[in-house]
Amino acid sequence: MNDRSLLSVREVTKLFAAGKSEVQALRGVSLDVCRGDFLALVGPSGSGKTTLLNLVGALDVPTGGTITLMGRELGALSRRERAELRLRSIGFVFQAYNLIPVLTARENVEFVLELQGMGAERQERAGEILTELGLGDLADRRANELSGGQQQRVAVARAVASRPQLVLADEPTANLDSENAEILMDLMRRLHDEHAMTFVFSTHDPRVVAHADRVVTLRDGRVVSDERRGEAGTDTQRRPT
Repeated sequence: MNDRSLLSVREVTKLFAAGKSEVQALRGVSLDVCRGDFLALVGPSGSGKTTLLNLVGALDVPTGGTITLMGRELGALSRRERAELRLRSIGFVFQAYNLIPVLTARENVEFVLELQGMGAERQERAGEILTELGLGDLADRRANELSGGQQQRVAVARAVASRPQLVLADEPTANLDSENAEILMDLMRRLHDEHAMTFVFSTHDPRVVAHADRVVTLRDGRVVSDERRGEAGTDTQRRPT
């Protein structure tokens, strides 16, 4: 891994049991993610996008190959060490939001900071990030009282509040209308630019792809192309794999 490399995926395979047979979700995927990438994983349903995202987020382990994140090979870590890595270094934005409905927006963000051991300042940090994402006036409203777009922004606030090195977002705009999708992508782009976070999305959504600096296409569990762009939406390189 070079100085800019954050994540290295090498010949990764993943098998899932399906009754008496097996499904091969990933077939020898290799990929490097650099610090500061704003990267979209694209491809049809069943191509392996979400599986790969779960593996690099240490939510699952590969059947074969290696994944090295920030110099640590994930396969060599214990379950507890992977959980600690997720807590300290990775932010997750889930398609289903996964907020705690009876907690307020602020409390949902604070919860992760409390798990990380942050003291009384966590309330201030949570308030700051919610304000930055345009939710300051809704900080004390319960999650189940918010609209879908507002809930997704709270989910982003929770993911980035601790300034993780890597943010993983699984279909972040899937449940949003066009206006809220654009708002969300603009917010994440600004967080990337201002706080030097690395973002990796899995998506079917061309609105997400339009914002990406790099687009990696998967098909049938393999990387088939890797496009790096000079500016979001402008292709500068296309590398079939």
